[in-house]
Amino acid sequence: MCSKMRGTSEPMVHTMPSDIYAEIREGLLQAGPARLEFTRKAFRMIPRMEKPRILDVGCGEGGPTLELARLSDGEVVALDIHQPSQDRLTGKIARESLSGRVHVIRGSLFAMGFLDESFDIVWSEGSIHIIGFERGLLEWLRLIRPGGVLVVHEVAWPQSEPPRELREFWQERWHDIRTASGYSEAIRASGYALTGQFTVPEDLWGVEYFGPLEGRIRLLREKYAQDREVLAFLDREQREVDLYGKYPQWYESAFFVLQKPDDLSSRGLLSGG
Repeated sequence: MCSKMRGTSEPMVHTMPSDIYAEIREGLLQAGPARLEFTRKAFRMIPRMEKPRILDVGCGEGGPTLELARLSDGEVVALDIHQPSQDRLTGKIARESLSGRVHVIRGSLFAMGFLDESFDIVWSEGSIHIIGFERGLLEWLRLIRPGGVLVVHEVAWPQSEPPRELREFWQERWHDIRTASGYSEAIRASGYALTGQFTVPEDLWGVEYFGPLEGRIRLLREKYAQDREVLAFLDREQREVDLYGKYPQWYESAFFVLQKPDDLSSRGLLSGG
C-alpha cells in the first residue's frame, strides 16, 4: 500500500536478506503518472506561496519530490534513510537539472535535526505511520512556519470494520490504519486546521503496485527456483497480492492538507495544552 509504493525512512520488518527484499521491490516504489496526479491535486489545495521551502519526509526514489519542485518553483529538501533510493533520486535530480533546488539528505524520521520553523511545507506520502500519526503531527509542527502547511498521504480503511484476515495481516505491517474520518478527528484534536482532504481510489494500487509486484514475484520464482528460503519469502509476498485480489474494495488511502495556526501560544500548542 502507500509506503510500499513510496520509499520510507525506516524499512518494514522482514526476514530475508536486504538484497532480496530490495530486488523484489526495486522500481515498484516509484510514483507513476496516475499517482502523481493526486500529488498535484493535493498541492493545488495549498495556499499560494512564493517559492516555498519544502521538506519531503521519507522521499524514497523521489517521484513526488521532483513533482513538488516543478509545481512550487521552490526548494525541496528530500529526507530518507535508504541509501540506494537516495542514489537513484540524486541521478534523477541531475538529469532534470534540479540540483540547485532539490537537496537529498540521509536521515531518520526519528531524529530530524532541522531548526524550528525551517519550512513552509512539510510533505509526507506514506511515512507518518512509521513514527505514529499523532506523534508525527506534534513533532513536525515545530518545523513549519506559522501559516505553513503539512500534507499527509496515508493508508485508510474505507469503512470501520475491515475483514478480520485483512486487518490482522496489515496490523503486523502497519500498526494504526484508520478510516479517513478517524484521521480527521486526530488532526482536529492536534490543533491544526484541516483545510482539505480527499481519498485515492483502490484501483490505483492494482495498477501501480500490486499488478507489477505479482509480475516481479513470478520472475523471481524462476530465478530462485532452487532456493527454498527465497521461495518461502515469495510465498509471503504473494499473500499480500492475493489479499488485494480478494478484497480490492478495502484498499484506499487519503490525502490531508493541514495548516499550522498563526497563534500557537494562544491555543496552548507550544506547551502541549
